[in-house]
Amino acid sequence: MTSPTTQAARRLRPLTGLHVLVDDSIHWKWDPIELAREACRGGARVIQLRCKRNADAQVLRWGLALRQLTREADAALMINDRFDLALLCEADGVHLGQDDLPPASIPSKFRSQLQIGRSTHNLEQVRKAATQGLDYIAFGPLFGTTSKQSTYEERGLAALKQVCAAAAPTPVIAIGGIDSAHLASIHAAGAAGFAVIGAVAGADDPGLAAQSLHEAWSRFPTR
Repeated sequence: MTSPTTQAARRLRPLTGLHVLVDDSIHWKWDPIELAREACRGGARVIQLRCKRNADAQVLRWGLALRQLTREADAALMINDRFDLALLCEADGVHLGQDDLPPASIPSKFRSQLQIGRSTHNLEQVRKAATQGLDYIAFGPLFGTTSKQSTYEERGLAALKQVCAAAAPTPVIAIGGIDSAHLASIHAAGAAGFAVIGAVAGADDPGLAAQSLHEAWSRFPTR
């Protein structure tokens, strides 16, 4: 059984800065563990496991391995979609999409063990999310992306600025087609962090790619 001290440490682990999504897509030459190891080596503050193709047993195996890896790197671990798997992995939290269970459906007895983030794509969704007691709100796609199919067009920096104001004080994590050239504008718009997939997973050296992104973001004041 996890001790109260461990639970407290898990709740307080920051979810700002560089988020790297690791998934089971066939597009990447790295499996989730290899990619997460490199991302943590580069300084990623949050690893998010997203699996759409594999069975629960495999997702759990990956999640448990990632929990050990992220603890060693002092990074947070988020599991997409499934709060039950997040609990089994002793993850820091669960990331919910618009089509997943609403945050209120997670039993209150588990809220002390899980931080919760949620994907949003427009101002209406952001305003609703801001009332749901979330630990962060992800917003995108900010720019065009080929890493994930989406029915939403790119939102842009003006929308991000509006969203950050509407979500306050809940931190906003920008996602979608982000590279290092965008970071100053993303920070200036009010985001507390950013999430990437292809910028790290598609790199020849994902550790170096994550390091470049992390170091660039670290130059800005912390939110």
